[in-house]
Amino acid sequence: MRLSLGISTCPNDTYIYEALVRGLKGSPFEWDVHFADVQTLNEMVCRGELDVAKVSAQVYPQVERDYVCLGCGGAIGYGCGPLLLSSNADAFDPDETTVLPGANTTAALLFKFWHAKKYGGEPKVSYALFDEVYRGLLSGKFRQGVTIHEHRFTWKCDGLHMLQDMGAFWESQTGSPIPLGIAVARREFSPLTIADIESEIKNSLREARSRQFLVTDFIREKAQIDDENVIESHIRMFVNDFSEGVGEAGRRALDALWALKKC
Repeated sequence: MRLSLGISTCPNDTYIYEALVRGLKGSPFEWDVHFADVQTLNEMVCRGELDVAKVSAQVYPQVERDYVCLGCGGAIGYGCGPLLLSSNADAFDPDETTVLPGANTTAALLFKFWHAKKYGGEPKVSYALFDEVYRGLLSGKFRQGVTIHEHRFTWKCDGLHMLQDMGAFWESQTGSPIPLGIAVARREFSPLTIADIESEIKNSLREARSRQFLVTDFIREKAQIDDENVIESHIRMFVNDFSEGVGEAGRRALDALWALKKC
């Protein structure tokens, strides 16, 4: 069975899905793989263009009629949330525009959740791709923005200022892990096909975990940053037991996020 798959180039995705992309022994699937940033993947799934994809958790209420949320292959965890950073200030300015990494990203929703609790009302926001947000902060083009992925590990060395850890705020308010990303598959697939897709993802992750070395050439080539330590830190932070099985705590976290989205 030939299926299309959409994942990002971030180390946690390439770590989990590398063996699947390369071809697992005895697999019932052939994969046409599309690599893109998370906002683009969200938009592709909203248009129904992918059979299986890793997307932002917050986009699911928009696509649940056509896609099912898989029990593995996502990104849920503790201490791994988006960061609100400033290029030159130590305090958040509610009158300043905050640049977010895509309207459909979980980072955008977590920022709005934080802003509503702290300031009320609608924040002033604009949107850019996640790497453009970070580059804009570094250049001073943007005064404040929410960053994700590898940039969680580089902001201090790059001289930026952290205004709020969005994940830490979510945890303090909900007591739940941070539901950043999920894997989805077309709802039209049979239960057996869905189960086979989940098995494929789990087998791919288990193969990655059985390797001697955490980072491979495939992961390095796809990463947006070439610092080996940052790539390893990224994988260790975002790949965990929730990646193999969402579990009860993960489901509660997703339900809390989706309830917020539907408000």
